[in-house]
Amino acid sequence: MRLARPAIVWRAAVCLLALVVTGLTAATSAHAAPDRRTDSLRVLSYNIHHGAGVDGVLDLERIASDIEASGAEVIGLQEVDNHWGERSDWVDQAAWLADRLGMYHVFGANLDLPPAEGQTHRQQYGTAILSRYPITRSSNRLLTSIEYPERPTEQRGLLHAEIDVRNSKIDVYSTHLDHQRTEQRLLQAQEVRSVIDIHRGTAILTGDMNADPGTEEIDLLTSEPFVDSFAGSDGDFTYPAEAPKARIDYLIGYDVLSITDAEVYDSQASDHRPLGATVTFRRPQR
Repeated sequence: MRLARPAIVWRAAVCLLALVVTGLTAATSAHAAPDRRTDSLRVLSYNIHHGAGVDGVLDLERIASDIEASGAEVIGLQEVDNHWGERSDWVDQAAWLADRLGMYHVFGANLDLPPAEGQTHRQQYGTAILSRYPITRSSNRLLTSIEYPERPTEQRGLLHAEIDVRNSKIDVYSTHLDHQRTEQRLLQAQEVRSVIDIHRGTAILTGDMNADPGTEEIDLLTSEPFVDSFAGSDGDFTYPAEAPKARIDYLIGYDVLSITDAEVYDSQASDHRPLGATVTFRRPQR
């Protein structure tokens, strides 16, 4: 039997080793490489009750701490004061939170009154959106409000912000539907859906809807292509904060790949508990 020469054996071994290493490297790289066709975003919806907690104490720092602890990159806020009155020390709350958290912000005034005596700013109350990423444009649409003299209601709105998330355009909305009348909420939900349907593309809707899952207005906002972050879950109550027994706060995706890791956070910094989720969406293909 003729034995292989040492040089040939050595070269064969080196080649084999190189093939193995290359294969392992390729497999590892394939496993570790991010899917550049998708991206994700941590989002929070929070009715902050103008910064007053269950204890009745005004403390925006508690709200800011809740947002920080959630890891949220985009936040839809409801019941936000902007120089509204003594109950919130005449503070522009959206601007205060944005400055405290190092974020961009927009505010939508649904109630807009002349300055109070001795004040220079208009008294405003409504919704806001905070973002870790630049807000490229925004608008606030006042929703249908039918007057019933015997039971006056409060003007509601739909705040929209177009956000540039790592070169992906995401439409984010914050709203607060009527708390007294089903027919009013249904009209408002229809308007919200029509606005988002027209815009198309990836969208995220946050808000206090003042309605339970399974109602007509919520079905309208959670049917395809809308995705409810807590669909099918029982542990998702948000109100009242001290002992939640109802889900009236929502985080809803539109034309998204998935919504995962949904969570209601244990907090009494407001009369509602905040809820967060991770939204995965398609990146634009160039």
